[in-house]
Amino acid sequence: MIARRRLLALPALIAAPAIAQQPYPGPVRLIVPFATGGTTDIIARLIADEMGRRLGTTVIVENRPGAGATLGTGLVARAAPDGTTLLISTISGMAVGNTLYRDRIQWDADRDFAHIATILGTPYLLLANPQTPLRTLADFIAAAKRPNGIPYATSGIGSVPHLVGLRLAQVAGFELQHIPYRGGAQAATDAIAGVVPSVMDSLTAASTHIRAGTLRALAFTTRERIADFPDIPTFVESGFPDIIADGWAGIAAPAGTPRALQERLAAAIRDAMAAPQVARRYAETATLPGRLFLDDAQAFVRAEIAAWAPVVRASGATPG
Repeated sequence: MIARRRLLALPALIAAPAIAQQPYPGPVRLIVPFATGGTTDIIARLIADEMGRRLGTTVIVENRPGAGATLGTGLVARAAPDGTTLLISTISGMAVGNTLYRDRIQWDADRDFAHIATILGTPYLLLANPQTPLRTLADFIAAAKRPNGIPYATSGIGSVPHLVGLRLAQVAGFELQHIPYRGGAQAATDAIAGVVPSVMDSLTAASTHIRAGTLRALAFTTRERIADFPDIPTFVESGFPDIIADGWAGIAAPAGTPRALQERLAAAIRDAMAAPQVARRYAETATLPGRLFLDDAQAFVRAEIAAWAPVVRASGATPG
């Protein structure tokens, strides 16, 4: 069963004044393990500027997509633990990729990273090009059961959208016609253009397309309907109680990063998420800000790895 995890509120973190007054070790590379324009990239760029101002340095976002987010993740695992190379950690790269790519990666999502903070939580949803006859989840399933099936685009093999599609195919009784992309933004762009008829994406990335009418939402992976989108049903109410998934992303550093630097980063991230323009973007996209820091963030990722491992194995998904 795909479990949904909530990000819990924690007391604010405050960097010690002596630490905060020291010059930061240098410019920061913030590695996003996906292509530009997707959920994690959108939030990463908003937070990066605010982090940089609070740290007194430049935070440069660098996209390193590939292999279900594990390529960029591995790059940070091998980086010097000096606070100048950070990772946008994701459910795909950490919780899913840690199991799916186990035979191909040389790092462990828990032991090789210091998880500084969670920065977002977002549900997923199945979307269709509005020029297609797909108006409901039932329409999608009926089309998927026809001899030629229906193409289903996602951000990549082993991504959470891929696993959600596999689970739906298993319980609804059809063969998934999966079209993997290197990022959710590319998949959504092709769905809007009519290159593919359907796509699974996050609410953070898709909210603008839904409001503009360039994509039609068919179902959410939440237990209950989203208040800002009350007309969109859930997989649960459509007869699929196991199709529940929350996306999340965070910021991590290589294991061994000094605790003082971790605390300084956590304080900067917390303040960045609270900045008016960042908070406004969270609200506009119905995205839940992260609320876990340091030891609690580490424990959360460890629990997610354990929760998703059996889901990945049961799905039958294999790396491309």
